[in-house]
Amino acid sequence: MKLNFTQQGQPAGSAPAVILLHGLFGSLSNLSLAAKALSHDCTCYQLDLRNHGLSPHSPEMSYSAMAEDVIEFMDDQKLAQAHLLGHSMGGKVAMQIALSYPERVNKLVVADIAPVNYPKRRNPAIEGLKALSKNTLESRQQADQILARFIEEKQVRAFLLKNLYRDTSGHYRLRLNLSAIDTHYQSISETLTGTPFSGPTLFLKGSHSSYIQQQHKEAILTLFPNAKVKVISGTGHWLHSEKPDTFNRLVKQFINN
Repeated sequence: MKLNFTQQGQPAGSAPAVILLHGLFGSLSNLSLAAKALSHDCTCYQLDLRNHGLSPHSPEMSYSAMAEDVIEFMDDQKLAQAHLLGHSMGGKVAMQIALSYPERVNKLVVADIAPVNYPKRRNPAIEGLKALSKNTLESRQQADQILARFIEEKQVRAFLLKNLYRDTSGHYRLRLNLSAIDTHYQSISETLTGTPFSGPTLFLKGSHSSYIQQQHKEAILTLFPNAKVKVISGTGHWLHSEKPDTFNRLVKQFINN
């Protein structure tokens, strides 16, 4: 699968490569501030994962398949090795790459996710996006009003609405492969497996987020024995956009040292 991507920073081959991987319902633009900060010293590649953004759709959505997509991308770009930075679902993709293809990963940064199973729960975002897909959308305001029936937080709605595009008839549609995401939603929450990755690994946690907990420490160190966890105070799950300066400083220090 040929993933959609953008490249910025230093010319390819002249500096370390960093691959940035977004979370569920996101796109390559989500980590743009991090890419900009890293671009002074690195060649940055922002990818749309399968079934997201402008990348191809597929009924398959396992972490092994998504990891293989990134390895194919690295092969196409002739990248023998790269640093990986992933947020949420993208963090799990990055971890799976490190567990399955450790020789291709230099340093690993995981933003606010652990390699564990998360309890099955109803996701209002999926229900809201389903409602959007069943309506003929004339405007983003109309889409926001529909989403508001499922999601109170305006910031979350704005994030989800980035997936809209205007078709040739002038109506708004979703770029996401919502069917595949819905089908595989539980598997996206499952535990990761593979050979432990002994390379340098940094987990960044939002202080107000529950995605990385004390009880996850054993699972993290079992799979990533050289891992460190740092907490960014005053942030939730979207730590990279809530405190970008702190987030980017920690990532740069880790990658450059």
